[in-house]
Formats: sequence, structure tokens, C-alpha cells
Amino acid sequence: MFLSSFLRTIPISLEQGLAYGIVALGIVISFRILAFPDLTVDGSFPLGAAAVSRLIIEGIHPIYGVMLAIFLGFIAGCFTGLLNTKLKINSLLAGILMMTILYSVNLRIMGRSNIQLLTVNTLLTPLESLEMNRFIPIITFFFLVTIGIKILTDMFLHTQLGFAMRATGDNEQMIRTLGTNTDNMTILGLGISNAFVALSGALVCQDQGFSDVGMGIGMIVAGLASIIIGEALLGTKTVQRMTLAAIVGSIIYKFIISIGLRLGLAPTDLKLATGIMVVLALGIPALKKEKEGKLHLRGV
Repeated sequence: MFLSSFLRTIPISLEQGLAYGIVALGIVISFRILAFPDLTVDGSFPLGAAAVSRLIIEGIHPIYGVMLAIFLGFIAGCFTGLLNTKLKINSLLAGILMMTILYSVNLRIMGRSNIQLLTVNTLLTPLESLEMNRFIPIITFFFLVTIGIKILTDMFLHTQLGFAMRATGDNEQMIRTLGTNTDNMTILGLGISNAFVALSGALVCQDQGFSDVGMGIGMIVAGLASIIIGEALLGTKTVQRMTLAAIVGSIIYKFIISIGLRLGLAPTDLKLATGIMVVLALGIPALKKEKEGKLHLRGV
């Protein structure tokens, strides 16, 4: 009984993990590359969903909605960067402000709090209509998209512009003395990050069959949980490994959540479980280091 339930969670976890892996890749750029705690993510995810769902119900082809979602996500991230770099607003507060603004923007785009897409054609409709198990084409689609974005991200971060962006997060003062405009690097990085997040929102809403103005709540925490889990397994020695860790961590995170639901965890407790998971993942290594430090001092 448990084994069959366990096996049923695997394709679901793969599908959702790959779809949300794009969010984790976006957070890697803001959180790991730029060292910028960007809460815009919680607003840009439903922004992508709102844009694509509104265009779909207006009769416009979903691919144009996806393109619009990417563009709007990029603009949202750039605005967060502008608030931080040009108006000198604290990075955390800049993200909170943009997330708050996007809530109203998303409502304005959608025209209501949610839109159902079950009765209209989406980007995934041709795949779902194939005469085979639904999970096979859908998982293949998300795998190709997510891995494609990972490869493009790896390639970008190894360009001259990408190295400048990585240096901005590592040592802003040093790279500034070499003539790099760190403000522009921050703005561009946040734009790319939120473009990825909005793309994920646009694809997830079509996969789930609805978009909702509150679907981005806690997205930053879930993304961080995915990154932490993946890095604990794969490490962060190279850019390629860092981006792969984000995707693998997203799949494992969704698998853990699915198992929890199968074991009786209430859906209303998911955010609590995610928060506790992140606290443990961040706190336990710190406590271990502190303990080791104290033991070392006692031996002096």
C-alpha cells in the first residue's frame, strides 16, 4: 500500500520539481550570484501566470502569453534593482515594495482573483491529448525547458558579462575599481532572475489549469529550500553544479512534500513545513560550527 503510494509520487514530483526548478534557477542568480535577498519572486511568479492566463482567455496563442510573462518578469526585477541602486532603498525592502505593488498589478491584469484554464487550449494541451500516459510528454517538456534554461544560464555566467555579475556579488568594491558598473549588473541580474520566475509561473498555471493572485505566496522560501537541499547533496564548487543543484533540490523538495501529503500532512501546513525545513537546513550547520569552535577553544 505504502509502496504503491510512494511510486505514484515520483512522476508528480518530477513534473512539479522540474516546473518549479526554473524558479530555483532564478533565485540562484539573485541569492547566490548577486547575494541579493529578492522577495520580488513572490510577486513575479503570479505575474507570469496572470499575463499568460489573461491572454489565453482572450483567445491569443499561449506562446505569446509566455513571451509577455518573461518580459514583464524582467521589467519587475529591473524595477526592484532600480529601487535598490538608484533610490538607495534597502535590498530587502525594495523586494517587499515590488512584491506589494505586483499584487495590485496582477489583480489588474487578471481582472479578478483567479482564472480557470481547464476549458481552454493552453501550451500543454497538444501534449495532454497524446495517446499515452500524460506524465510522459509533460515531464519531457518540462525537462527540456528547464535543462535548456540551465545550459543557457551556465553559458551566460561564463561570458565576460556573466563574470562581471558574479564578481559583483562576490566583491562589489573590487569589481567597481576595475570599471564595472555594479548597479547595472544588479539591475540586469534581478531582471533575468525574475524573468525565469515569471516563466515558471506562466508554465505552472497552464499545467495546473488555473492562475491565482495568491499562488506566489511563500515562493521565495520554497525556492531557497530547493537550493539548500540540492547544494547539500551536490555542493557549489562550480556554476554548473550550482545550477544543477537547484533543479535536483527542487525535485527532491517536491518529492518530500508529496510524501508528507500522502502520510497525512494537511495542505494548510505546507508553508509551515517548508519554513521549518529551511530553518533546520540553515541552522544545523551553523550550530555544528559553533559547537566545533567551542570544543576547539576548550582544547587550547
